[in-house]
Amino acid sequence: MTVTLKPTGTCPADQLLRLLRERWKTPIIYLLGEQGPLRFGELRRLLPGISPKVLTQRLRELEADSIAWRRQDTMVPPRVTYGLTGMGNDLHASLKALDAPAGRWLPDR
Repeated sequence: MTVTLKPTGTCPADQLLRLLRERWKTPIIYLLGEQGPLRFGELRRLLPGISPKVLTQRLRELEADSIAWRRQDTMVPPRVTYGLTGMGNDLHASLKALDAPAGRWLPDR
């Protein structure tokens, strides 16, 4: 079998992995996929160690990449909810598929 690489010399999944390699992106996708739509404060509580600034930045990046959506309610005070798009749900399913090999290959981590 012959594999043809793109002009950049990368495998087809390389761009996707580059998108996800930034810290906190995969845990955010995983949580939104497991728990459903969450508010900003809920995400912060479920991701100990993430700063509000970084969480905001990662959510904006995921939204710009059409992986997550953002909905702001017109309530006072305003409530913002985040969830996964169709593409985000596909990524969540892919991350879930990695659970079994990760458990076998990285049992102590």
